[in-house]
Amino acid sequence: MLLRHRLLIALAPLAAALPAPAAPAAAAEPRVEINTSMGRIVVRLAPARAPITVKNFLRYVSEGFYTDTVFHRVIPGFMIQGGGFDEKLREKPTHEPIPLEARGGLRNDRYTIAMARTSYPHSATSQFYINVADNDFLNADQAQDGNGYCVFGEVVDGTDVVEKIAAVRTGRRAGMSDVPVETVKILSAKVL
Repeated sequence: MLLRHRLLIALAPLAAALPAPAAPAAAAEPRVEINTSMGRIVVRLAPARAPITVKNFLRYVSEGFYTDTVFHRVIPGFMIQGGGFDEKLREKPTHEPIPLEARGGLRNDRYTIAMARTSYPHSATSQFYINVADNDFLNADQAQDGNGYCVFGEVVDGTDVVEKIAAVRTGRRAGMSDVPVETVKILSAKVL
């Protein structure tokens, strides 16, 4: 017993000098790879700021929902939007809408990812957009409707792909404006 006590005392300074193990970053801020017909985009999600929205997005990712959807709305200098329509611009069935979390502290800055919604604040389902400019007017504190749009992460790799998508030629199709003339497809989305 005395030997064990001396050994613990001898090891104590060594243990104090070792750094504490780091928490796994993947669990804290998951990353999702969105493979498109124009290249790869990786987004880091912010569950501490928008927990319901991140959980909702990850649910669609885990179900393979985004595979073969398209970026159906592209406005240069503003944003690229996708995740709800197939190549023929048929809307995919979704889960129930989620509550709006636009006051989580994240802003609609360039290369952030946010949820698209209708004019009703609590209507976001699967569609998301990536800002290609600082869009302050979409933030809750500056939005005309007083609600804004929920940012839930940011692009950490593939900003060049976001810019390529934002630069595609668009037109009208299936009663919608700003639709890419050449389809920009989401081939897959997966958690890294």
